[in-house]
Amino acid sequence: MTSIPTARSTFRLLVVSTRPREWMKNFFLFAALFFSKNLLNLALLPKILLAFGLYCLAAGGVYLLNDIKDRHADQKHPQKRTRPIASGALPVALAAPAMSVLLCVALGGAFCLQPTFGVIMAGYILLNIAYSHWLKYIVILDVFSLAMGFVLRVVAGAVVIEVMMSHWLLICTMLLALFLAFSKRRCELAMLTQEASQYRYVLAEYDLPFLDMMIGISTSATVVSYTLYTVSPATIHHFHTDRLLLTVPVVLYSIFRYLYLVYHKNYGENPAHMLLTDGPLQVSVILWGVISTLILYTANP
Repeated sequence: MTSIPTARSTFRLLVVSTRPREWMKNFFLFAALFFSKNLLNLALLPKILLAFGLYCLAAGGVYLLNDIKDRHADQKHPQKRTRPIASGALPVALAAPAMSVLLCVALGGAFCLQPTFGVIMAGYILLNIAYSHWLKYIVILDVFSLAMGFVLRVVAGAVVIEVMMSHWLLICTMLLALFLAFSKRRCELAMLTQEASQYRYVLAEYDLPFLDMMIGISTSATVVSYTLYTVSPATIHHFHTDRLLLTVPVVLYSIFRYLYLVYHKNYGENPAHMLLTDGPLQVSVILWGVISTLILYTANP
């Protein structure tokens, strides 16, 4: 009778270690579906949902990989020391096989769904392996590695539903991801102060003034690129409307709200947690989605 609770407890710890809350990042796969005006195309829905599920499995395996690799450093972190692997509640001997199964199933399923999607999935996994072992120790490249993960999600979504990707979509995604990544580094450095480099080696190469400058540059570039996208002749021709410009104020508020949380609450270390817990940020994202949907899907061709 005692083996059942133990098995359930182990399974729960494995699920926690795959960080289900972080899977919301995989909603970037739906970007191409939305902007190609195929959101109501029920024929494409099963494919994109399956791709989303496979990416969630891959992300779970990647988080297990990161926690295994970083377990000693996480033990020095005021919050991450309680993670199952770092705390010792989940043995590496159990976490490692689970990681392998998740990554193999995700990769195999991706190739079965579509070979090109499988190649992108392989690139995503290899990128994260490289990040865990090398890239996270190299200043600037560590942030670009995090941002590239979001770009690969957008590309994967477009490949699965077989639509052409807008270069604006890739540019905006990259800049937004850089903004989030630099904000994450700033919050880590501000929270851990003098002990930052003990937890994450690359933080010794950063300081707050430099990160503030990078956040300022990426913020400006994100806002400008999105605004230019909404008024681009190619965008207006593709969507048969120039009203997408109406979403710019909502985007501005969302970014400014995020900056407020980063600089006044020091919440930027976990973007997914911020989106799930901050009401005004949630409302702004939902409002952007509603307005964009009404504009794009009611425009006359």
